[in-house]
Amino acid sequence: MQKMIFVVDDSDTNLSVAEEVLEKQYRVMTLPSAVRMFTLLEKVVPDLILMDVNMPEMSGYEALKQLKKSNMYADIPVIFLTGLTDSTNEAYGIELGAVDFITKPFSEPVLLNRIKNHLHIDELIHERTSQLHERTAQLVRLQNGIVFSLADIVESRDKDTGGHIDRTTVYIKILIDAMLERGVYADEVSRWNLESVVSSARLHDIGKISIPDFILNKPGKLTEDEFTTMKAHALEGVRIIDQMIYRTGDAEFLRNAKLSAAYHHEHWDGSGYPYGLKGVKIPLHGRIMTIVDVYDAITSERPYKRALTDEEAVHIIMNDSDKHFDPNIANVFYEVRGLFKAAKGRQPK
Repeated sequence: MQKMIFVVDDSDTNLSVAEEVLEKQYRVMTLPSAVRMFTLLEKVVPDLILMDVNMPEMSGYEALKQLKKSNMYADIPVIFLTGLTDSTNEAYGIELGAVDFITKPFSEPVLLNRIKNHLHIDELIHERTSQLHERTAQLVRLQNGIVFSLADIVESRDKDTGGHIDRTTVYIKILIDAMLERGVYADEVSRWNLESVVSSARLHDIGKISIPDFILNKPGKLTEDEFTTMKAHALEGVRIIDQMIYRTGDAEFLRNAKLSAAYHHEHWDGSGYPYGLKGVKIPLHGRIMTIVDVYDAITSERPYKRALTDEEAVHIIMNDSDKHFDPNIANVFYEVRGLFKAAKGRQPK
């Protein structure tokens, strides 16, 4: 299919000349003003725009600024077709995002070759961008596959926590989405790659891979020494993820995983482990993770305890707000407790 070109100029003569030159190779829409151009853009998106600079109502510069503000139109190549010849105007146009300047009166070969070159460049950019997106998607699928496998290995050793990782992954997304909606720590959370944060949370218990089976799967209450060993899984998780970072690079995904692994047993009042941090000194990843981790532990059956109801879990968490949990996040949890209960009901037992 032929490429579509908009020619925007307040001179009927210039529009006629440009159309006569271009219509041999392209579909052409001639427009007497930038205002008319924006009206047409709601229905048709061209492959390239040829535009005059000095026009009534809206100048070419102002039109280009508006185009660059739009996600839909920002990538359309714009060539200024103008009688302005000084370098200052040309530099300003290029700074705004124009791909070229062609001086009027123009020669037909120059105009056609410039257009052909820029359309070819645009095609290459789209092709490379598409390839990059596909490559990125492949890497994300590979990353997630590795993470799922590692998480499955950890969970297969801990026979009492089947489905814990899948459930907490669902819960953490519910809680983060709700925090964003309510503006709770939104300045920080809005800067996160949410897909990375949620997926990396699957590794929060990766340190358990180093805990002996007789402790990890003990059917009764742990002794004090055994509990001390069990608590070491947080620091062991940090060690394992640090090794991954050392070997593969300081990827955002691994940084997120490390924050969840290191801090999901810290308590708001400073009584948690492994660092005994207090209040907002506990990284936000850990303060979020601890609520979903505890909720799942309370509502899941273990050989040494029955599963409590969702209502009982909510009561325990809210009663420990400002002690075990960040009260701001606990309040958000309370508001979306129904979503937690519904999500739990959809998860495999």
